[in-house]
Amino acid sequence: MLEAERSASNYRYYESSMIDRLQYIEQRKHDGLSLEEIQAELQITPYEEIDVQTIRLKMQNLEHDVASLLAHFDNQDQKNIQSIKKNVSTESIALMQSLLLLIN
Repeated sequence: MLEAERSASNYRYYESSMIDRLQYIEQRKHDGLSLEEIQAELQITPYEEIDVQTIRLKMQNLEHDVASLLAHFDNQDQKNIQSIKKNVSTESIALMQSLLLLIN
């Protein structure tokens, strides 16, 4: 069931994104898809619905990782630098690459 605000007279107020979603469901039903097929399609999170708080938290973690790495780089020799690079998570690398794409 979709979440909706209620008015004083108990009318439901839906956000425009929810109305768009309902229209999409109706169109896909009209196209002959079953409700199970439509539900499977809707399990994919659209770009617009990505949780901004989650992204901020990951960015903060990434900033911490980068600051820590930079501090280690200043005090380490080449052998230790390679070891530090191996400790950067794959997720952090992917996030850094994504951020670079957005910046450029």
